[in-house]
Amino acid sequence: MLGEILNSAGERLDYSFHEGQPGQKRIVVIGHGVTGNKDRPFLKALAEGLAAAGIPALRISFSGNGGSAGKFAASNVTKEISDLGAVLDALKDFSVCYAGHSMGGAVGVLRAARDPRIKWLISIAGMVHTKEFVEREFGGVKPGAGFMWDDETCPLSEEFMDDLTRIHSVLPEASRVKAPWLLIHGSEDDVVPVKESREIFARAN
Repeated sequence: MLGEILNSAGERLDYSFHEGQPGQKRIVVIGHGVTGNKDRPFLKALAEGLAAAGIPALRISFSGNGGSAGKFAASNVTKEISDLGAVLDALKDFSVCYAGHSMGGAVGVLRAARDPRIKWLISIAGMVHTKEFVEREFGGVKPGAGFMWDDETCPLSEEFMDDLTRIHSVLPEASRVKAPWLLIHGSEDDVVPVKESREIFARAN
């Protein structure tokens, strides 16, 4: 339907399209979290549920993840914001809702704060304090030598650590998001604390 989607580096982004009601011009783009990809079971279930309700959905794998081109070690929030821009370019005929999980949630906030093409925003256990996250989860891992959560397919890079440290937090961008915004967060989440969604909810307009 959309053909090949390439990011600004010329890397192909893997995606799966769920048609929904024929002729529908609204679509939900679903972005994954750290070490994830478009084929995580709950993301597939979300897309299938939307399509069953008549709403088209597009699951994407950010560059370096899943079946997308690029190196995992080069993946970070800033690059994924750019990847999402390439997806929005490809969806110029649609009104887009973006639903991002975990780090994909941080990507959504930072893109939606400055890109009016995102008409609706959903944060699913969205990461808010990026610097705190990398310190809490990977502070004891040596970049360039160790792995995220001991997964040898997910090397921890200096680039990733530096990017999330530089961003520090997406909280200051909350008031810039003008699109209708839904936040979903489980109270037992042990990767991104639910208090982060409460904080950004309080800051949003």
